[in-house]
Amino acid sequence: MAQAINDGAPVADIVTNVPELQNVELEELNIRISELRTAITSLMDIARHLKSRRLRGGGLELEGWEIEVLLDDSKRIEDLVSKQPLEIHETVAECMIFANHWVAKKISDSFPNQALLRHHPLPRQEYFDNLVSCAKVKGFDVQTHSNKMLAESLEKCVDKDPIVNKLLRTLATQAMSVAQYFSTGSISRDQFFHYGLALDRYTHYTSPIRRYADIIVHRLLLAAIKVQSSSNLLSNRELEELSHHINNKHRASQHAQRSSQELFQTLYFKDKSPEDESCIVDAVIFQLRANGVLVVVPRYGIRKGPVYLRGKDGQVVYITEDGPEWTGGSISRKDHELTVTSVLGGQTYRLFDHITVRLSVQSSHAHAASLKFDLLSNRPHKVHLQENKQDTHRTDTMKEMYDSAEELHVRPDPDDLGVDFRSLKSQYGQTADSMSFYNLLLSFRESALLDT
Repeated sequence: MAQAINDGAPVADIVTNVPELQNVELEELNIRISELRTAITSLMDIARHLKSRRLRGGGLELEGWEIEVLLDDSKRIEDLVSKQPLEIHETVAECMIFANHWVAKKISDSFPNQALLRHHPLPRQEYFDNLVSCAKVKGFDVQTHSNKMLAESLEKCVDKDPIVNKLLRTLATQAMSVAQYFSTGSISRDQFFHYGLALDRYTHYTSPIRRYADIIVHRLLLAAIKVQSSSNLLSNRELEELSHHINNKHRASQHAQRSSQELFQTLYFKDKSPEDESCIVDAVIFQLRANGVLVVVPRYGIRKGPVYLRGKDGQVVYITEDGPEWTGGSISRKDHELTVTSVLGGQTYRLFDHITVRLSVQSSHAHAASLKFDLLSNRPHKVHLQENKQDTHRTDTMKEMYDSAEELHVRPDPDDLGVDFRSLKSQYGQTADSMSFYNLLLSFRESALLDT
């Protein structure tokens, strides 16, 4: 509703969805709605400034495909739809990042040896090989030696097909190391950083109703601001053991989430006819294999699906005007393309090519049922162009975020973290002092964006 209010939703719709505005006199109602719209617009503007500065400082805007499962009245799966990000969601997320960062600074300053923070380590360079290789296909040079270089490189990867940038950012996400909780007394201070967010310190504070780590951080913050006693806080050893436990549980929950999504995807297609139009989709090639290609299916958020060009019997698939035909032949690979050579002719498949596949469920006595991807055409599916138009909005919004950051004033970092901190920061991939989040707060303070 907040997004709708910002976009100019009619008064009747606002009143229907905001109980506090019901049964209010018309004159007072107009005043309240005006105040509400102004507050939302101001908050979104502040979040844009926060995000643009963080991105310019090396923060990564990564991607993934999230799917929402729609159920009908009988609780059957009606559809799987990609979640469309709204700017208000990004506003909330950026405000949460802002709060988490400053709480992390407060508790680690107050309890330097027993605060719970979240560390996102540097990724291993070899994990970027697939990203760099895919980007070269489109003529892009992705630099991965620091978060700032990676962020700037990804921003320049603009192609006429919006899915290219989204897919490259997804590959960058897959290359990332896993962020983990830790006790500040267990590692050196130069390792406190969060690589992906480009912040020197970070924690989880904003969601205590769903994460135990946030509850621990709330207790630390209450002790730091002298609301509660610090006598009952966990020691460094106890907190580090708890961190390992939380990390393990968090990893298990991520696996469960992925398995749940795969399960719902399989259930959706289980009883559908192969000729159902919802089973025929556009897919994008992002990896080549000896016997086929791996694709993503944006329509259903499928991140990795194998499309076989050569069957177990050695035959290869050739696309004719009437559809796919399996025949004798071979597959050869050269650089970033696969060529299928058969008695009917030759066809080439390249990275980022759009192809049309049919989705169906493949049962097994030994394993859980899984999705099967059958090649129907080496051309994009007909609905691909419509989806492209929807994807361009987010790309344009991200570009505006980067461009607006250049107009913001930059001040030197007043934090004194020791004589060796600057060299350590450079060595471990941190961004320049002039881009620090602390200076962003100071600049907002000067421009009266914060009420002090």
